[in-house]
Amino acid sequence: MIEELREVGRVSHFFTKINVAIIEVTDTISVGDRIFIKGPTTDLEQTVDSMEIEHVKVQQAEAGQSIGMKVNTRVREKDLVYKTA
Repeated sequence: MIEELREVGRVSHFFTKINVAIIEVTDTISVGDRIFIKGPTTDLEQTVDSMEIEHVKVQQAEAGQSIGMKVNTRVREKDLVYKTA
C-alpha cells in the first residue's frame, strides 16, 4: 500500500554548517512526525526529533509559523516538506 503524503511546508533557508533547515509551515507538524523533504536534487526522509521557533523548543507548529529543524543531510530552498496523511 502506498502512503498518501500531505504537504506541510517549504524550506526557506538552509544553514550548511549546522544542518538546520528553516521551514515555512503550511499545515500542522509535530515532534515525532515522519517527514519527507523532496526537491529536484533532494530526497530525505526522517523523524522530527525537535524543532524551534525563535530559538525556543516547541512540540508542534501550525500553518503560518516558521520553524528551525535539524536535518540529516543538505536540503535546498524551495524543497517541499511532506508527512503521511
